[in-house]
Amino acid sequence: MPTEDVQQGTLALMVMTTLQAMGPMHGYGLARRIEQTSGDALKLNQGTLYPALVRLEQQGWIRAKWGASDNNRKAKYYSLTPRGARRLKAESARWSRISALMARFLSPAGGRS
Repeated sequence: MPTEDVQQGTLALMVMTTLQAMGPMHGYGLARRIEQTSGDALKLNQGTLYPALVRLEQQGWIRAKWGASDNNRKAKYYSLTPRGARRLKAESARWSRISALMARFLSPAGGRS
């Protein structure tokens, strides 16, 4: 199966959803979990993920803290902030509405019965 590009605005939602579900994670773990959740349809590299993490941190939606990884290496762990949780709720609702709208257009009858 070919891999897909991450659409504009979706990576932040994927990151915040993953952090909400899994708790604090380091960047590499986040990337692997997002790839796994996508059924390996997405492949994230550092040039894609880390700028998004910096933006999310600057917006106050996630926070970062240094810690030790499973193999005892220094790693930055990211977690969702209360502000990020509110944003995630709003964005999830927005994406649900967009998905439902697009489903109407993509269904065989164009959503008409």
